[in-house]
Amino acid sequence: MPSENDQTSSPPAKISARFRGFVPVVVDVETGGLDPEQNALLEAAVVQLGIDESGLIYPSNEMVVAIKPHAGLTVDPASIKIHGINPDDPNRQAVDERNGLQQLFLPIRRQVKQEQARRAILVGHNAPFDLAVLNAACKRSDYKRNPFHPFSTLDTVSLCALGMGETVLAKSAHVAGIKWDSKQAHGALYDARKTAELFCLIFNTLSEPDGTPPLRVRSP
Repeated sequence: MPSENDQTSSPPAKISARFRGFVPVVVDVETGGLDPEQNALLEAAVVQLGIDESGLIYPSNEMVVAIKPHAGLTVDPASIKIHGINPDDPNRQAVDERNGLQQLFLPIRRQVKQEQARRAILVGHNAPFDLAVLNAACKRSDYKRNPFHPFSTLDTVSLCALGMGETVLAKSAHVAGIKWDSKQAHGALYDARKTAELFCLIFNTLSEPDGTPPLRVRSP
């Protein structure tokens, strides 16, 4: 006979159930320019997301990795003026591109496996660019275990246009009442955190109380 201390716990909610079998992961990259094939990847950050019993999503684990410029790739000085990353700074403790990808992707692959999900799906502000940078890095490094869907993304630019009437990350955060520090902006982890906050806010605000999508297409 069960004791009074025995409790039947329900399994943890799966965020992939809210996203058609995919696990959303927020990503931000800092690069040496706008060409994923020619400009170096310098820094990358991920923020994983969780979901509570009521269907609300929230930022969870996070990681940032400094990456050494891959041989033969360029760093535009104009990009350094924006994000302030000195590729030659030894205090960055940068790792090679393949090692950096392994560090970033390992916890994502674990979450996908735990949830028995289809794949991860990249969430980002101008997400197609972040995905193109990661895909190019995987190709250069001959890295075969990229957990992300190869072309689909969830882009907070469109979501912020819908929810806040803005498309710039800083302006969207301001409208949403999210604190913004311009001195930390353009760092991969800071921008990923703010993107995650906006993503969660928009989805949680627009979802039904049980976390389900607000719009349902019904047959006439």
